[in-house]
Amino acid sequence: MDANQENNRAAWLEGPAAKCSPIPNRSGPAWRLVLLGPPGVGKGTQAALLSRHLGVCHLSTGDLFRAARNRSETDSTPAMAAALDVMRRGHLVPDEIVWDMVNERVGCLRCPGGFVLDGFPRTLGQAESLKLLLEQEGLPLHAVVNYVLPVAEIVSRLSGRRTCEKCKSIFHVTAQPPRAEGICDQCGGRLYQREDDRPDSITIRLEAYERSTAPLIQFYRSLGLLTPVLATGSPQKIFQRALTELEARRAAELSDVDLSTTGRRIPKA
Repeated sequence: MDANQENNRAAWLEGPAAKCSPIPNRSGPAWRLVLLGPPGVGKGTQAALLSRHLGVCHLSTGDLFRAARNRSETDSTPAMAAALDVMRRGHLVPDEIVWDMVNERVGCLRCPGGFVLDGFPRTLGQAESLKLLLEQEGLPLHAVVNYVLPVAEIVSRLSGRRTCEKCKSIFHVTAQPPRAEGICDQCGGRLYQREDDRPDSITIRLEAYERSTAPLIQFYRSLGLLTPVLATGSPQKIFQRALTELEARRAAELSDVDLSTTGRRIPKA
């Protein structure tokens, strides 16, 4: 897939029977990345930037859940139908169903264009299952980008966020204020602060994230895949930091191999 061309991710959003358009086509090595980071660091924005620049598919579990809400159970894969049933009852989708949704889309992980996984894995169990699956498929994971940000800045980012009650557009009281206070620029709807964007709720969310993610971070650190990136500044600056780290990793990988006379890469002695 061309570095600036995005496909419609049909196989990811609809299920393995669907076909993506355009079909990714890559002559060079693909990137396979996982993104980690607490609420408020902008993983979705960074995933989109990396996806466009590296020419890989953005595989977001959040997008997968949104797609599930727009489909009927009769028009869904088994795992997506199970997730839809859980969401309709107002519960969080359990880990095992999330894993089933990813596992039945293994074709997206095999894609020669590569991928950026956003929102998965969330637990150590999911990370171990993903590692086993990729090993069985012969697909190396190249890096796990962990976006880090001071707690005070996370609270500031999230507590200042305002959402339109009609079109769901997002604003920020200081970083991206609407033209008229409390009114959406897009549709004129009322802006409100989501319950989970209040400071006390944010603190609880961050504590829960730290509990679930600390083992995950240690797991990927032990595999030599963890790549910390400071998530301060503009989205473009954060993206450039991540890109610099990834390019350094790729250069280090290539420096560890020599080309044999057949053109195949072999480990240096």
